[in-house]
Amino acid sequence: MSSHSGFGRPSEFTADLETCSREPIRIPGSIQPQGSLFVLSSDDLTVLQAAVGHALRDEGVANTAGRALADVLPPSLAPLVEQLAAKPVAGEPTPLGYFAGADGGGHQAIAHRSGGTLILELEQADPGDPGSFEDVYPFVSSFLAELHGRTSLEELCSLAARGIRRITGLDRVLVYRFDEDWNGSVIAEDRNARLPSYMGLRFPASDIPAQARELYRLNRLRLIADANYRPIPIVPPLSPVDGQPTDLSFAVLRSVSPIHLEYMRNMGTGASMSISLLRDGRLWGLISCHNAAPHRVPYHMRTACDFVGQILSLQLAAREQAALADRRVELRAVQARLLAQMASAETFIDGLIADPASLLSLTGASGAAIVAGGECRLIGDTPSEGEVRRVADWLAASRHEDVVVIDSLAGVMPGGDALKDRASGVLAFATSRLHSSYVVWFRPEVVRTIAWGGSPAKPVTRASEDGRIHPRKSFDVWRESVRLRAIPWDGAEVEAAAQLRSAIVDIVLRSAEELALLNEQLVRSNKELEAFSYSVSHDLRAPFRHIVGYAELLKQYEGAALSERGNRYIGTIIESAVSAGTLVDDLLSFSQMGRATLHPRRIDMNQLVAEVRQRLEMVTRGRRITWQIGNLAPARADPTMLRLVIQNLLENAVKFTRGRDQAMIEIASRAGAGETVYFVRDNGVGFEMDYVGKLFGVFQRLHRVEEFEGTGIGLANVKRIVEQRHGGRVWAEAVVDQGATLFFALPDDAPAEGKGDFNGGV
Repeated sequence: MSSHSGFGRPSEFTADLETCSREPIRIPGSIQPQGSLFVLSSDDLTVLQAAVGHALRDEGVANTAGRALADVLPPSLAPLVEQLAAKPVAGEPTPLGYFAGADGGGHQAIAHRSGGTLILELEQADPGDPGSFEDVYPFVSSFLAELHGRTSLEELCSLAARGIRRITGLDRVLVYRFDEDWNGSVIAEDRNARLPSYMGLRFPASDIPAQARELYRLNRLRLIADANYRPIPIVPPLSPVDGQPTDLSFAVLRSVSPIHLEYMRNMGTGASMSISLLRDGRLWGLISCHNAAPHRVPYHMRTACDFVGQILSLQLAAREQAALADRRVELRAVQARLLAQMASAETFIDGLIADPASLLSLTGASGAAIVAGGECRLIGDTPSEGEVRRVADWLAASRHEDVVVIDSLAGVMPGGDALKDRASGVLAFATSRLHSSYVVWFRPEVVRTIAWGGSPAKPVTRASEDGRIHPRKSFDVWRESVRLRAIPWDGAEVEAAAQLRSAIVDIVLRSAEELALLNEQLVRSNKELEAFSYSVSHDLRAPFRHIVGYAELLKQYEGAALSERGNRYIGTIIESAVSAGTLVDDLLSFSQMGRATLHPRRIDMNQLVAEVRQRLEMVTRGRRITWQIGNLAPARADPTMLRLVIQNLLENAVKFTRGRDQAMIEIASRAGAGETVYFVRDNGVGFEMDYVGKLFGVFQRLHRVEEFEGTGIGLANVKRIVEQRHGGRVWAEAVVDQGATLFFALPDDAPAEGKGDFNGGV
């Protein structure tokens, strides 16, 4: 699928950002000072590298490389060494528990595997820190309780921001969402007066480079307790195992980029914490937390915040999926109307333009055009025919083979800015693989003002004397007016266009372009169908005869030994098998209806209606239905086909009176001028007479499929049998919520038996 946004940053503003993309943020060679880190041999827990923080230094831990971990750590951590030796550690950070120290504080132990080594982190824990997740669970429980009934994006994100600030006590918590270009917008905020509001501001993608975003995706939570911290180096700097710096991607204490620390100080924040929000494994946004002064968020508080972030991620994913599903259902109904129009029209173009409202609503467009076969048909608010043809020529020259999605035509097509008032946005697809034919939707320009947190054109300053770049210092609101862009097409709209394209290309146009091949296939298929019909007729009748025969023998010879219920069951088996055999014969006859010779004969309509009613007993059982059946005049017609007519009409009456406490269904006949008229009247839901012309069309429905099931071909079959095969006529009358009456009339001079088709056949 092709996609064009038509919006980007000038290269002069992004050239220096390549320096950021090359920064070794996964292998910083140091840690933050609120803990210690040991790189251990997986075999014997020998210390290969270490960065010892202040807490362990105060306990005398130093000169660790090459020594066994048990000889390095103080006695209070001996149980930790035993736990590491006995229990395997996974690839992701695994909490090993809290270990109290001699001074009333202690250490939170976390470990994970990295390559062939084991990384152990001991994060300092102060005496007042929560000792377990249970200590902070009331905050999480409060968040979960408030979550019920919140469905909007704004409510969910605001609730999460408030909940995390309640847990941590930090000065400001933002929920930050990425767009398709990785710019981030602040969509929720909870704060006190110590830090300014960033609500509604947008921040450029350069603030969080691609490799940083990837780390956010892999490691959901990161804490920087002090923007002015002095990192503790890892000693030795290179791993004795492979001679490379140790990858700290999953390390809790990983040191961060000096550029990011300077960015924090420029923002006026002394501490920060971020929680990643993921959608199907992709970074959707961040919960970004700030504090004006340095602040360490204890481990179990961070665990609670991570839990809130995961819950929010799931809620956002569920909300987006539900919204997308609702939109898809809505557009499928529109698509079904368009397909029905195309099925009944002579060409797909006639079918599309017959319902212009549906064509536009399928993609939420303001205008549409169909360019095919030298024609250019315009619907709604579009550019002129000449301008539309120029767009089609550009699409053809660009050789787009799939759906083309464009939010800013001016950014990709020369001269596209001149069409902005009607065609800033374009959604299009080719309708033929052989010819230059397109269906194109248009949207006008929508001018928007975006409030940036500082100028997006100046994310960095040029390299200074120290040889590195520096982040911007200003976060004052900077407003940008965005022009030459339309409202973006959403995923459901693009999918709907792609499905319509498949219907046109694979069904309608392919049939026209490959007519010769299809004719050949039709001849072959007819022969195969005749062989299949014979096979079905022969192979299915035999089993039914056997069922009937053996059931009758069972009743004859063993009936006396069976209970009354058993004999009744056998009778039901016999009746059902006979009925199934008859049904096979009826289906075979109907499959050949279009080419079969008619066998009209005199039909007792009272008996025919009684048989059809008996077949409907399973459907009508338990319902209160009053049947009013008059003395029906006999008919002269093909019995199989007429049975299908009666069956369809009675099934309709039963279905559309389903909501009535007392259903009324009347069947009667009357003499007409040279014909006999039969009708089925009910007191069901009825329909609008404005749409009666659609009632007998193929796939036409006057009620939603969610209300009443059906394929939309039953009444089309009635019309074909009565009018095309018997020279009669069909019509209907109805009043909404009062009922409907469906009529069919058969001529008195019906064809003689065995004379074959008349009136053109099918």
